[in-house]
Amino acid sequence: MQDEEIIELYFARSERAVAETSRKYGGYCNSIANNILHDRESSEEIVNDGYYKVWDTVPPTRPRSLKAYLGRIVRNLALGLYEKLSAEKRGRGEMQLVLEEFAEVIPSENSPEQYTEQRILEQMLDCFLGTLDEVTRRVFVRRYWYMSSVKEIAHTYRLSESAVKMKLKRTRDRLREYLIGEGYGNE
Repeated sequence: MQDEEIIELYFARSERAVAETSRKYGGYCNSIANNILHDRESSEEIVNDGYYKVWDTVPPTRPRSLKAYLGRIVRNLALGLYEKLSAEKRGRGEMQLVLEEFAEVIPSENSPEQYTEQRILEQMLDCFLGTLDEVTRRVFVRRYWYMSSVKEIAHTYRLSESAVKMKLKRTRDRLREYLIGEGYGNE
């Protein structure tokens, strides 16, 4: 079933919308949640919460891409649960490493006053990603959006782990230079 048809099911308030969403994007959503949480049971709960949130927000929202909309919701829910769990037990897993790597380039700001700056930063990131070759962009997004491990990325793209680490380091360095050139940052 096409995304547009599934979205129409949401607008018709048909419970079939959730079943079709799960059938089409269940694996995708579980992969996102599990890459962050590394716990099958928690990941399944997050994905179900994601379906509920889509049910709650469509309508009135009409997403251009159901996959991206759902993926973002699941990712944000999983990050929220991860934050809660890590506050309880300050563990050092893959998620913490990813956040630390990316924090070298973009510090996290959560205050409401930073909303406009965050939107501008998102636009700059989109522009930067557009300057990368396809493999580098995919490696970067897999690491910093989907929170995939270096080992998983290396396997997927048939690269050595050291090649993936070097590609990520060079891309972060290029991003830092790009952001500074655009006036973001103080270096």
